[in-house]
Amino acid sequence: MDRFDTMLAFTRVVELESFTKAAMSLNLPKTTVSAQVLALEKRLRVKLLHRTTRRISVTTDGAAYYERAIRLLNELEETEAALHQATSNPKGRLRVDVPTPLGRLVIIPALQDFLKRYPEIQLEIGCDDRPIDLLEEGVDCVIRVGHPLDSTLVARRVGTMQFLLVASPEYLQTYGRPTHHDDLQRHQAVHFFSSKTGKVRNFVLEHSGEEQEIPTNRKLAINNGDAIVAAALAGIGVCQVPTFMVQGYLNEGKLERVLGDYPTGSLPLNALYPQNRHLSTKVRTFIEWVAELFAECRLLQSQPKLNNNS
Repeated sequence: MDRFDTMLAFTRVVELESFTKAAMSLNLPKTTVSAQVLALEKRLRVKLLHRTTRRISVTTDGAAYYERAIRLLNELEETEAALHQATSNPKGRLRVDVPTPLGRLVIIPALQDFLKRYPEIQLEIGCDDRPIDLLEEGVDCVIRVGHPLDSTLVARRVGTMQFLLVASPEYLQTYGRPTHHDDLQRHQAVHFFSSKTGKVRNFVLEHSGEEQEIPTNRKLAINNGDAIVAAALAGIGVCQVPTFMVQGYLNEGKLERVLGDYPTGSLPLNALYPQNRHLSTKVRTFIEWVAELFAECRLLQSQPKLNNNS
């Protein structure tokens, strides 16, 4: 039985605290993973795991072995990647997860370029906004908006999401057009709230180079960007939304920019992946492609093309 296979099986069981989940992530039968860990313990002549009917935990010897095993596996993968990178294209299954609006409007429309460049990658994309356990769900990396909250993940900045204040022409005709940020207190506002934290995101405008939260008459809060855009189109109120989500509606005249002379807030776009894993060639390739895409994407630029008065 290959030593590195047994080492990989053991580290995955430790990380997921489950033989079943480890087997699923390695695409192996559970009996195979169990046999590999038993063989490893037999060869080392130490007990690496505490096993009960409810949970699996690592022993003191197992924890020490895990730390060294992870380093060795990472070094092995890095060495193999360096040797093969010059002569082979990235290949294999790559599973990523991206926010639904960003995937629908920016990433997926550009995917033909990625698939042509890297024909040996089998790409699986989840479009979701929920928190994801990358190890447990077998996800290689995720693209997320905002500042990372999970310290167990490595974050690489791949872009910036700019925001605009918008409203429908019908709403502005009925309630008037605000000309100063203080005017927003007299208008109906539709806000975003996070399903993860429950926190409502206030409107943000820049003043003297600093972002400031603006008081508003909060009419409605919604936890989905597409639904907020729908609320704006329905004339419910003023919304602060990502530029890329409303550019088409601005061009068509279905929405209009509000307070266009005031710079609006922004949030970072990050690629996240587990910190205890070596960054594989295929993951690095996707992250670099996404960063290039975001840098060139007109929908993500801070000064979008507008066909209406702001």
